[in-house]
Amino acid sequence: MNNFSWQRAVIKVGSALIAPEGNQCSARYLLPIARFITASREAGKEIIVVSSGSVAAGRSKIPIHHPASIAEKQAMAAIGQTQMMANWQRFFDFPCAQVLLTADDLHDRTRYVNIKNTLRELLLHQALPIVNENDTVAVNELKVGDNDNLGAYTALVAHADTLIICSDIDGLYTADPRKHSDATLIPKVSEITPAIYGLAGGAGTAMGTGGMRTKIEAADKCTKSGIQTLIVNGRNGQVFDALAEGRSVGTLFTATQSSKRARRLWLAHTLKTRGIINVDAGAKQAIVDRGASLLPSGIVTVSGGFSAGDAVEVRCNNIPVAKGLALYDEKDLVQIKGLKSHQIGETLGYDSGEVVIHRDDLVLL
Repeated sequence: MNNFSWQRAVIKVGSALIAPEGNQCSARYLLPIARFITASREAGKEIIVVSSGSVAAGRSKIPIHHPASIAEKQAMAAIGQTQMMANWQRFFDFPCAQVLLTADDLHDRTRYVNIKNTLRELLLHQALPIVNENDTVAVNELKVGDNDNLGAYTALVAHADTLIICSDIDGLYTADPRKHSDATLIPKVSEITPAIYGLAGGAGTAMGTGGMRTKIEAADKCTKSGIQTLIVNGRNGQVFDALAEGRSVGTLFTATQSSKRARRLWLAHTLKTRGIINVDAGAKQAIVDRGASLLPSGIVTVSGGFSAGDAVEVRCNNIPVAKGLALYDEKDLVQIKGLKSHQIGETLGYDSGEVVIHRDDLVLL
């Protein structure tokens, strides 16, 4: 076993663990996972859950004798989502928070930023975010499609350093262990190559929508963005005892670079700047020397016609200082520039936060 350290993790739990019988929620496999979540939080770490199972949980409430239609599955999801959330909540004495997403939410810049801010606030207030695809309204063209990749997108938007994917086998093998007795577990993958993809099979269970391939796809997305990814056997409670003790089990896909470096490169070089915010010397010093967020009180001028969620360049005396994602659009920033944070709500009639650009979304130039 390898040492396994992390600070903010997303753990993806599939339908086969949530509703192993295929028609209602169960605690059979979730108790060790819940113990791991609680122990991790008590150790000062942060966890977000990506949970499947709403359709499976609601299946018994809408009995059908033929393949379910999209509308029937969406009705099952609507009923099962509350059961799935209640099933999680019974394990904890802290609040669980439901977060329902579609692919559209993740691809729209403004909604993406809103999701990120919501997750940040939930973690700040000691709630456990539980993310699921919004199966009640999503149709095929709007779906992420599987919760392995939803787990990867959640890890990216939440700035996690780790993604843990629960499977029904111990990890990635040299061949399908259910068909080949000589298959051996691969404990660590340093690079995801076509050969690694070649080891992936099809969907493993009747209730799940993803097999090993979607897990490797998720790991590929994450490791390229500085997020280590671990595939473990979610049916083996000892796995979570080992993880709580800082020991890696299953298959660990190592990150190709640090998450902070990956994000800095993305902010600095990938996102196109949509506007300019000029700040005073005090704001510049706070950003550069203390790594502070940008507050409205330090803003002198705003230009560019940008929207909330767009990348903007921060300047002082028209000299570039930093680049980041604005929480307010240009029109609103013109109204609140120079004001104290507590005046934002009374000036605009709404409040998207006390800062204009959060320090997590700022990179120095």
